[in-house]
Amino acid sequence: MNPRTTTTAGAGTPGTHPEDAALLTIRELCVSYPGKGRRARRTEVLRGVDLDIRAGETLGLVGESGSGKTTLGRAVLGLVPVASGTVTFDGERIDTAATARRRALSRDLQVIFQDPYTSLNPSLTIGDTLAEPLIGQGADAQEARGRVGDLLDRVHLPADAARRLPREFSGGQRQRVAIARALALRPRLVVCDEPVSALDLTTQRTVLDLLLEIQEETGVAYLFVSHDLSVVRCMSHRVAVIHQGEIVESGDTGQITGSPQHPYTRALLLSAPVADVAEQRRRREQRAAARAASAG
Repeated sequence: MNPRTTTTAGAGTPGTHPEDAALLTIRELCVSYPGKGRRARRTEVLRGVDLDIRAGETLGLVGESGSGKTTLGRAVLGLVPVASGTVTFDGERIDTAATARRRALSRDLQVIFQDPYTSLNPSLTIGDTLAEPLIGQGADAQEARGRVGDLLDRVHLPADAARRLPREFSGGQRQRVAIARALALRPRLVVCDEPVSALDLTTQRTVLDLLLEIQEETGVAYLFVSHDLSVVRCMSHRVAVIHQGEIVESGDTGQITGSPQHPYTRALLLSAPVADVAEQRRRREQRAAARAASAG
């Protein structure tokens, strides 16, 4: 599958010039967690991270488990404390925002989590789930019902889905509900935290196509977090590779996936599954060499 480029036409087209103002700017971001015990040293999870995302753009953030990619998404959303550095959204510094301001920012900043089942309240109907953020932001019941219908249509679910519970849907359908909920307040940036990793390959493709369609129609920006560089490749205009809490390489998708400069990026590319057994063996050898180089 060809890498996505920054020249795609449509409502979701990101800026293509360096001077385009970033919607989200991250500078020298550091996040650490306390160790166990009173004298234990803090564990650094993110170290000096710099990133930019423009309006209508998808930035793919790729790395293995434990690399810090999910923590970075959570820092953008205000779900983990920032040790140092800044997170700026549309010119406003938000890493130090108070609780009330964070609540207001939910209109512009939303998230799609990895597991669509655990991210939905099992006791609420889909209609109530989608109406909840709307009513929380001041919509009346009639307005919320109309918006719920629009959201279900947006993610290609039938209108009667509003009366059903999450357990009545497949994994892919539940993820569509989660996407609809993230879109309820018409956000400008959505953090997609491994949104298809819990789905089978066929369902993954359907959900990814839906996310691309929504971006084309609405101009929403995505921070697309994944361990799978092949998925990031088809979704992202630009890619940032994170390893042990640091961005080791970033640039246009075609550049990163076609001519990676860092050994860790090369190892990620070589992790993509292939059918040929001899090619699998060759890639394992190359991957081991790349990992040894990145560790050194």
